[in-house]
Amino acid sequence: MSHTVLNCGYVPLVDCAPLIIARELGFASEEGLDLNLIRQPSWSALRDMLALGHLDAAQMLSPLPVAMSLGLGGLPAQIDSLMGLSANGTVFGVSTRLAADLGPVPFGDPQALLRALCANGPRPLRVGVPFPYSMHRLLLSYWTASAPDLQVEIITVPPPRMADAVAQGHVDAFWVGEPWGSAIVGRNAGTIAMAGRHVWGFAPEKVLAARHDWVEENPDSVRRLMRAISQAARWLDMDKNKPLAVEILGRSEHLNLSPEVIEPAVTGVLTLAQGGAPTVVERFLMFHNHAASFPWRSQAAWIAAQLGADEAGIAQAKQCFRSDLYRAYLGPIGTDLPGASEKVEGAIAEPTAVASSRGEMILAPDAFFDGRTFDFTAPSGE
Repeated sequence: MSHTVLNCGYVPLVDCAPLIIARELGFASEEGLDLNLIRQPSWSALRDMLALGHLDAAQMLSPLPVAMSLGLGGLPAQIDSLMGLSANGTVFGVSTRLAADLGPVPFGDPQALLRALCANGPRPLRVGVPFPYSMHRLLLSYWTASAPDLQVEIITVPPPRMADAVAQGHVDAFWVGEPWGSAIVGRNAGTIAMAGRHVWGFAPEKVLAARHDWVEENPDSVRRLMRAISQAARWLDMDKNKPLAVEILGRSEHLNLSPEVIEPAVTGVLTLAQGGAPTVVERFLMFHNHAASFPWRSQAAWIAAQLGADEAGIAQAKQCFRSDLYRAYLGPIGTDLPGASEKVEGAIAEPTAVASSRGEMILAPDAFFDGRTFDFTAPSGE
C-alpha cells in the first residue's frame, strides 16, 4: 500500500515527542502516512515554512496560530490548531549569579519569587523566551503584571541557544521548554525556580497546527494524522513506556541529547540546581491524560485576550482551535471527549470529574497563581 507523505516541522524540544513517537513506533504508518519530520532551527523559521506551504503541518507554540490568524507578527495566515501536542512542560529560572543575589526562594512559589526579584533583581530583568508569541511570554507577562515595579526586558532566544545566552550573561533569567532548562542546570549556568504550571496549572503549550486551506482540502490526511498523533500521545503518558520514549527522543536524528538531559521532562523529576536533589513536579508535562490533547476553545480565547484582541478577535481565535475536527475524527476511535468545548479557565482547583462521551473524565487542576478565573464560554456551547 502506498503511503501519503506529509511534511511536518518541529523544533527540538521534548514536547515534540508525539510526532517522533508517531513516526518511530509506526502509529503514522498504520494510518497510511509517511510522516517526514523536518527539524527547524527556530520558531520564526517554522512559522514561515508553514505559512509559505513548505510544510503540511507542524508542532507549534499554542499562541502562534491565534497570532497568525489575527495578523500579528510576521506572515499573516489562517492557521488551525488541530489538537494539543502537550500541556505544561516549561520552566522559569535565573542565572547562577542572580540566584546567589536573590538568596533562598521556595521552589514553585510565584509570589515569593516576584518579591525576591523586586527586592534584589537587576533593573531591568532581562528574560530570555523562545518567541514573542509563545505561552512562555504570555505567562511571563501575566505573572509579572502583578508586580508593576519590576522592570522586565524580554529577549527572544531560540531554545537550543538558551543555555549559551544564560552562560554568557546575555540574559538574567529564562523561560524555556525542556530539555533546555535542564541543560542550563547541567552547565551550572542557572537554576530552576518554578515550572510553568505554577503560574497556570494546565496551560496548552504546543499544538499540532496546519494552514486552514490545507485542512479543508485534505480532510482524509488530517483525520489520519490526528489519529496517529493521538495514539502516540496516549502511549507517551503510560509510565511503562517512558524509558523507551527517552531513548528514542535522544537519538541523533531527533533531539541528539543524552538521556540524562531528556529524562527530567518525561518523568517530571527535575534537578533544580547542579548537585541538588531531584524534585518531583506533579503534572509537569502531559501529552494525553486529563484531556491534554483536546483543543479547548476557551484556551484560545484566553490567548487572544492576552494578545490584546477585542471581542471579534476572541471569537476568531476560538475558531482556530478545531474542537469540531477533534470530535469528528477521534471520537469514532474511542477517544474520550469532554462534554463541552469551552470551560471557565482557572476554575479547577482539584482533580475534577466532568461529563464526557464515555461517561466522565478527570480534568487536572488548571488554577492560575493569583486565583483569577476567565469565563469565555459561549451561551450556545460548542
